[in-house]
Amino acid sequence: MAHPIRLRVVHALRGGRVLTTGQLCSLIPDASKATVYRHVDLLAAGGILDVAGERRVRGAVERRYQLRKDHAGIDAETARALTPQDHERAFAAAAAALIAEFGAYLNRDGSDPVDDLVGYRQHAIWLSRDELVGLISAMQAAIAPLLANEPAPERARYLLSPILFPAEQQEPTS
Repeated sequence: MAHPIRLRVVHALRGGRVLTTGQLCSLIPDASKATVYRHVDLLAAGGILDVAGERRVRGAVERRYQLRKDHAGIDAETARALTPQDHERAFAAAAAALIAEFGAYLNRDGSDPVDDLVGYRQHAIWLSRDELVGLISAMQAAIAPLLANEPAPERARYLLSPILFPAEQQEPTS
C-alpha cells in the first residue's frame, strides 16, 4: 500500500463503502483512469480489496470493490520489522496521498475550508510515555465510535489523519 494512489483508493473505500473502479476514478480525478485501474488490480491481487459484486455493462464486467479491513493496515509486529527507510517511504506515500486528497478537495466546486472547518494545525506537546499512551487511548476512544457512522444526508465524509512522532531526540536523564 506504500503508493499514494493505492492509499487514496483505500481511503475512498473506508467506512464500508462499495465502489466501482469508475467511481474511484471520479474520486481521484488527478490520476489517469489507467493508473487507478492498475492500482485497484494490484490491491485486489494483494488481498486488500474484495470484489463485492459484478454486473455486465455494455458487454464489459463492472466490478464493485470493498476494503478488507483485516488487510488494510499493518500490525505492530510488521511495523517493528520495517527499516527506517521503509517507514520513510511509507510516510512519504501517506503524505503525498494526503496532499493529493487536500488538493482534490480544494479543486471541487464549492469547497470552503473555513465553512467546512478544515484543520491542519500542528502542536508541540511534552509527554511522558504514560501520557502519550493516555493521549493515544483517548484519541482512539473519541474516534472509534465515529468510524461506524453510516452515510446520511446530514453527514459529510471527512478524512482524519493523525500524525504523531517525537520532534526531537530525548536527552538522557542522569
